[in-house]
Amino acid sequence: MPRLLRPLAALLALLLSACALPPLDAERQARLASLLPADALLLGEQHDAPEHQQLQRQVVQWLADRGQLAAVVLEMAEAGHGTAGLPPDARARQVRAALAWDDARWPWRTYGPVIMAAVAAGAPVLGANLSLAQMREAMRQSALDDRLPAELLAVQRQRIRDSHCGLLPEPRIDPMTRVQIARDIAMADAVARAAQQAAPGRVVLLITGNGHVHRALGVPRFLPADLKAKVLSAQAQSAQAAIENEALADRALQAGDLRWPTPPLPPRDPCATLR
Repeated sequence: MPRLLRPLAALLALLLSACALPPLDAERQARLASLLPADALLLGEQHDAPEHQQLQRQVVQWLADRGQLAAVVLEMAEAGHGTAGLPPDARARQVRAALAWDDARWPWRTYGPVIMAAVAAGAPVLGANLSLAQMREAMRQSALDDRLPAELLAVQRQRIRDSHCGLLPEPRIDPMTRVQIARDIAMADAVARAAQQAAPGRVVLLITGNGHVHRALGVPRFLPADLKAKVLSAQAQSAQAAIENEALADRALQAGDLRWPTPPLPPRDPCATLR
């Protein structure tokens, strides 16, 4: 294929894949409807599970079809960037520029269809993550340690150890835990701002990793008390045992939240790369 045609072919494939996704069946729509009414829906994913990004596209379209999609807030883009000024027919390159998209960290081929579905529906897509400079600053902010009770801070520190396969040097545990807390606070602030600006009856959708939607430790903890938020946690079935056995698993969700199982992922060693 000529080199000049390759970007066009890639864009066409992206558009076709977005169009080919079937809508949710009646049973799954009913499950989603059980989460409403809510000011915000916090959708947790496993980043390497394609079924989870498909679910995100379906939820975006489902809310849009009901006239209830207020905005989509993303972990995958930095706060201060968004698509609010773009028209529904904006091109992918315009959307990527508006979000200052970092394809090395978050592949556009994975999240582009989700984002473009929201833009086409007329909903703003808003970044909510910290910049790398802000993350470095958060590492030095010992006051962030006080944003979680001692018991929960210890759990969050252990989760950082576990997520790095026990290979992270101990002096880096506290700084990395502070980054996690700061990111949760930043995402909660972005959701709260979007909800405050939303019309009555509309829902702000947060798309982020499952660790960030943990009721006891993550974004929900830092939301305003008067903001009604529900958690939709997509989980590959192969990960169920690990999730059920982790500390505070019973506080990860609460009554009214929804666990959404998806097919198992292929077996792999997540620690191989770190080693």
